[in-house]
Amino acid sequence: MSPLPSSDRRLAPWASDPAASAGRRHAEPESRTRTPFARDRDRIIHATAFRRLKEKTQVFVAHEGDHYRTRLTHSLEVAQIARSLAAALKLDVDLAEAVALAHDLGHPPFGHAGEDELHLLMAGHGGFDHNVQTFRVVTELERRYPAFPGLNLSRETLEGVIKHNGPVTDRLGEPAWAAVAAYADDWDLRLGTFASMEAQVAAIADDIAYNNHDVDDGVQAGLFSLADLASLPLIGPILAEVRRDWPGLDDRMVRLEAVRRMIGAMVDDVLAETRARLAEDRIDGPEAVRLAGRPMVAFSRGMLEQLTGLRAFLFERMYRHYRVNRTRSQARRLLREMFSLFLADPSVLPTEWAAAAAAVPPDRRARLVCDYVAGMTDRYAIEEHRHLFSLDVALDL
Repeated sequence: MSPLPSSDRRLAPWASDPAASAGRRHAEPESRTRTPFARDRDRIIHATAFRRLKEKTQVFVAHEGDHYRTRLTHSLEVAQIARSLAAALKLDVDLAEAVALAHDLGHPPFGHAGEDELHLLMAGHGGFDHNVQTFRVVTELERRYPAFPGLNLSRETLEGVIKHNGPVTDRLGEPAWAAVAAYADDWDLRLGTFASMEAQVAAIADDIAYNNHDVDDGVQAGLFSLADLASLPLIGPILAEVRRDWPGLDDRMVRLEAVRRMIGAMVDDVLAETRARLAEDRIDGPEAVRLAGRPMVAFSRGMLEQLTGLRAFLFERMYRHYRVNRTRSQARRLLREMFSLFLADPSVLPTEWAAAAAAVPPDRRARLVCDYVAGMTDRYAIEEHRHLFSLDVALDL
C-alpha cells in the first residue's frame, strides 16, 4: 500500500495536519489517494442525508420557488466560504469543507418550524436538537458500511460537527444531548474545549452565508425591498456604493452585486479579526486553539454591531412575516399530526420502519418516529401527510 498522503507543509502552525489525525473510532486501512479529512468530506457528500438536503428549506417551503435556498444550496455556499477562509488562513481546506457540508444534516423538514415542533413533540421523550441529530446521522443513522454504523468520520471532523460553535459540556445534562454524552464516554471528543480552526471557520461561514442569502431571498420573495434596506447598517452603505459605481443599474443586478460585496466585507473582517486574535493569544499550534479561552475565528466588535441591526430587521420583516408565519403554522400542524399517528399506530409506517418500531420497547418508539420524521424532505412530508390523512389519496396507493 502507498503511504498516507502527506500533509501540506504550507499549512499554518495552528492548522490541523491530516497526517497527525487522531484517527477513527473503528479502525480502517488508510486511503491511498486521499487524506483522512478529504475522505470524510467525500463520505458526507455520498450520504443519503446529504442528498435529502436538496428539498429541505431554511425559511420557505421547498415547493414555493426554485430560486430560494435549500439546505443543500446553503451547505454548498457555506462550504465555498469555508474553503476560501481556510485557504487564506493556511488551514486544511478539506476539514473545513467537511464540517461545513455536514453541519445541517440533522435538520428536519420545514426549517426552524420543523425543529421547534419536533422539540415540543419530543419534550417527554428525550427532546430534539438539530445539532445532536446531525451527530446521530453521522455516527449512527447513516447505514452505508457493513463494518460499522454511521460514517466513521475522523475524530477532528466529528468534534467539529458537534462543537463548531464552542465547548458543549454545559449542554450534556440536557436530555436531547444524551446521545452525545454516551458516545463521548467511549470515545473522547474533548467536549469542554474549542474545536479546530477549520471547524470554527465552518461555523462562521454559516453565519456569513445565511445572513447574505436571507437578504437575497427576502427581496426576491417580496417580503421587503432594496429601499427598505437602505437605512440598515452594513447593507445600506453597500447598496449606496453599488449605485454610485453603477448608475442606472437595474434592481436585480444591484441586489446581486450588493450581496457579493457584503460577503466580501464579512470575509475580510473575519480574516483581520482572526489574525489579530492569533497574534494576541500567541497561538502556536492546534492544541493552543482548543485550549484558548475564546474562539480564534470571529467577527470584529464593529461587524457584530452591524450584524445585530441587520438580524433584527430580518427577524421582524422576514422570519416573522405573516406569509412565513402561515407556512410555519401549517408545517407544524402537519408534522404534529403525522408524529401523533405514527406513535399511536406504528403499523402505518413504511415496512422497514414499522418492523423497527415493533422491535423496540414502547418507551423508545418516539425516538424512532422522530428519526423518520426528521429525515423527511419538505416535499415528502407533504405527500406523506396527504397519503395518511386524505382517504381519496390513500385509496390510490
